[in-house]
Amino acid sequence: MTKPAERSAARLAAVQALYQMDVSGKTVLDALAEFETFWIGREVEGIEFQPSDNVFFRDILSGVVKNQREIDVKIDSALATDWPLTRIEAVLRAILRAGGYELMYRKDVPARVVITEYVDVTHGFYGDDEPGLVNAVLDKLARDVRPGELEKKAAGQGKR
Repeated sequence: MTKPAERSAARLAAVQALYQMDVSGKTVLDALAEFETFWIGREVEGIEFQPSDNVFFRDILSGVVKNQREIDVKIDSALATDWPLTRIEAVLRAILRAGGYELMYRKDVPARVVITEYVDVTHGFYGDDEPGLVNAVLDKLARDVRPGELEKKAAGQGKR
């Protein structure tokens, strides 16, 4: 059984790999090999990269690449009309795509967990409005692709 921290590390690694693929043009196989060989669970230039659920990391990375067109369409519809995904900075784009993948294709992971995890990842890169943007976009996407899931949890929280 994987630990939640290993899944969190997998999400962060997937975002970093997606970013690197976006800016460098690397393939998914190159990114997988590089991150699993040189980054995940190692210390690089004084920065310690936490052990990761590598199966989950591979699933997110390959899932985003395989389903990117559908994911991008859904994210675009969740963004403000004058801010298409192509105008979003590359790290934010990677975060939204990874979160979008989990919401759309990993129904085994609760929507609230997905949103919280990617907002936490965003806090690792940004300090201003970006975490709120990620929260709003992923919340809107969750309500679209998993209708009723967020409402069910909220309604049940008041009862004990």
